[in-house]
Parts: sequence; structure tokens; C-alpha cells
Amino acid sequence: MSVIGSIPHPLIRLDGVSKSFGSFAAVRDVSLQVREGEILGLIGRSGAGKSTLLRLINLLERPDTGRVFVAGQELTRLGSTELRAARRQIGMIFQQFNLLQNATAAENVAFPLRLDGKASRAEIAARVDECLALVGLQDKAASYPAQLSGGQKQRVAIARALAPRPAVLLCDEPTSALDAETTRELLATLADINARLGVTLVIVTHELPVVQALCRQAAVVENGRIVEQFAVAEAAQGQSTLAREVAYA
Repeated sequence: MSVIGSIPHPLIRLDGVSKSFGSFAAVRDVSLQVREGEILGLIGRSGAGKSTLLRLINLLERPDTGRVFVAGQELTRLGSTELRAARRQIGMIFQQFNLLQNATAAENVAFPLRLDGKASRAEIAARVDECLALVGLQDKAASYPAQLSGGQKQRVAIARALAPRPAVLLCDEPTSALDAETTRELLATLADINARLGVTLVIVTHELPVVQALCRQAAVVENGRIVEQFAVAEAAQGQSTLAREVAYA
């Protein structure tokens, strides 16, 4: 079993999770703990199982075996209605943004709040404005995705993920479609969100510089297992040979 250290009262806890697709074992008996406010990077080659492991946290992929806990609640025991409610605590952003193309930036950010149906129109408008301000896009509220740059689209996606006030933000290769300068700006935005809001971040990437710029802890995923965990400061000093080997692959 692959285990990332013992963390008192972790916000995220995976106990012995495995996931296969047919005969392919994507995640193999992984246990993982992430404390509140942490920024954890999952790094590894393409096909190593990073994205599947990330999607097990919010049960976009349901594990074949093992248990998943977020904020002390076992998601793997919940029914569909309870799971939808629990997922409000877990935001997610994707490589390709996944924005509604016929909706403005403001309408995209408002979407999860309207879907929830608990906030008034005034409350939704105020929260949308607040979230767009967090990512520096208040002036783009009326713009459609086709009118935005790649970096701006990803910022809208982040604002949308933050709208329900999640405790956790899962990031699946959020910078892979962006150029180097836009990547730096986006990582600075994520770091600021973590610092200001205390949102716990888990980010999947195959780029070690992304981990070095944003994360405090990292885990190397290889063949569906976590084969190494390290403090990012140590990797920057050249102490994580395996992390260097898997980066850029």
C-alpha cells in the first residue's frame, strides 16, 4: 500500500483506493492524506494514474475498493443526493476549461449557484462579482468564452469553482494549454486564493516547475501508485532524484 504520511485530522483522506478500467489498473491500493490549507502536487508521466487519482477524491471516478473521506465525511458511503451536497465542498478545474460557450463569464460563474437553487438573484450577483474580482476579471463579466484568452478562460473556470465556497479545489493539468507567462500568472492566482481563502489545493501536472512554483508538498505517481513523497523545497535543492526523472516525460 502506498501511503502519504500520517496527518492529524486531514481534510482529505483516501484509504486503500484502487480503480481499474477493464484489465487496466489505473490506481493501485493508494492511501493519501492532505491537511487543510495544503497545496499538494501529484506529478508523474502521462498515463501514470494522476488524473484518475484526483477524480477519486470527489468520486467523479468511484473506487473499486477503498474509502474516500473529505472534511470527515465518507463520500464512498453516500447516496446520490447526499453526494451532490458533499461535492459543494469540492471545486474542480480542468485542462480545457469546460466553460458554457453560450454564456457570459458572469453566467458561467453563476451556474453552480443557480443549479443549487438556494441563493437569491441578488446573492448570486454579489457572489459572482466577488469571485470574478478574486481572479482579476470583473471587467470581463459580460464577455463570452470566445472573446477571452486561454488564461482568462481558466480564470473564469477558477471563479466558477470557487462560487459555492468549497474547502477543496482539485486542478487537473490546469496550465497545460497555456503559455509560460500565462502559466506563471495563473499559478500566482492559485497561490493567492490559497493564502487568502485557505482553500486546500490538489494539482495534477507532469511539469516539475509548476509544482516548484505552487506546491509545498508533492507526490510522484507511477503505475497507479504513489512511489515517492517529498517537500518541494527539498526537490528544489536536487534531493528528489525520482521527481526529476519523471518530470518532462
